[in-house]
Amino acid sequence: MSGDAGPDGDRWYDTLLVWTPWLLLPASTVIALTQPGRTWRDHAITLGLVGATAGWVYLGHTRVPPDRRRRTLPMLSYFAGLLTLCVALMTRDVIFLLFAITGFFHAYHLRPWPLGAAGVFGTSIVINTMASGVPAMTVPSLGTYLGVIVVQTVAISAGIVLAERTTAQHEQRRQLVARLEAALEENAELHAQLLAQARAAGVRDERQRMAGEIHDSLAQGLTGIITQVQAAQRVWHSPTRAREHVDRALALARDGLDEARRSVQALQPRQLEAAHLPAALGELVGCWADDTGLAVRFDVTGEQVALSPAIDVTLLRVAQETLHNVLRHADASRVGVTLSYLTDVVLLDVRDDGQGMNGGADQGFGLRSMMQRVRGVGGVMEIESAPGEGTAISVRVPAIPTGAA
Repeated sequence: MSGDAGPDGDRWYDTLLVWTPWLLLPASTVIALTQPGRTWRDHAITLGLVGATAGWVYLGHTRVPPDRRRRTLPMLSYFAGLLTLCVALMTRDVIFLLFAITGFFHAYHLRPWPLGAAGVFGTSIVINTMASGVPAMTVPSLGTYLGVIVVQTVAISAGIVLAERTTAQHEQRRQLVARLEAALEENAELHAQLLAQARAAGVRDERQRMAGEIHDSLAQGLTGIITQVQAAQRVWHSPTRAREHVDRALALARDGLDEARRSVQALQPRQLEAAHLPAALGELVGCWADDTGLAVRFDVTGEQVALSPAIDVTLLRVAQETLHNVLRHADASRVGVTLSYLTDVVLLDVRDDGQGMNGGADQGFGLRSMMQRVRGVGGVMEIESAPGEGTAISVRVPAIPTGAA
């Protein structure tokens, strides 16, 4: 990613990529060496492979300057060696699949994006084949095996595509800034001030938008995919039932990829393309109920009016994030969603009978993101919750009609 795209965030992400193998490899090694029934010869062979892997990662990645990590051929060679060593380690002990996850992270170094996607695909094949073995030559077994690999590849590769396109956008912005600097050289001091303000505002807004969109679409989609795959594993003995969950996971992956493209292009959510807010919320609530099996009641009150797209998107995303939090944290059995049109305001209420919230209302990226969205359109969000008494989130936004300034 471009340095101009935000130095602090890029340094943090580069640091994550550097330290990931050094966190996962020692952990896997310790677990492998404490397995019962192994001889000293087994331990010696395992430690030898671990040493070779550590040396390969250190010389091929950790000590490599960031600029060289963006070169195609060196990183392809490094990545091929990394996967080979992962296979060798998992042959010794399957617990090294923890370290093999490094392949998903380091595939982000492979450019252009089809190579990154191929790296993710190869890593998924290695992990699933070494962990579960070669599947039986039957349609259910092969379908599940390939389905899991395809879901992993599509879901993770979406992030690679998103990163590359964002990098291209930042590069175009950098080139534009360079041309402006040349044109305004005579007014260098004033230009520097304006440039710093524009760059800071642009990067902050872009990051906030991308962070919110990734959280609202990709992160929640991946959570749904994981849930469906785990459900398929629980009914593995019944291919028909397992196939239903795998098909649902594939559908969620496709939706996530579509939302990723929309996020890059700054498009509105798919549900609002051909429907007004009540219908879009109804579709969201219905799909969520089908996926979770929870009882959900959705009501619309008042005289419906066509609202500004910004208001529609805000209320839809708040409902989406709130339902996501109910599934992850509330342990609820019933949920109620109400959309109320009043004279000059619109209210969205989401209530559940779950375990309530123990922490403050400002904890967590999701809640902060919702509050920022609501404040951005001049609204207010209130949270009422107590341990064991459920949670109620109420959003009040101005009823700005379509086309209003």
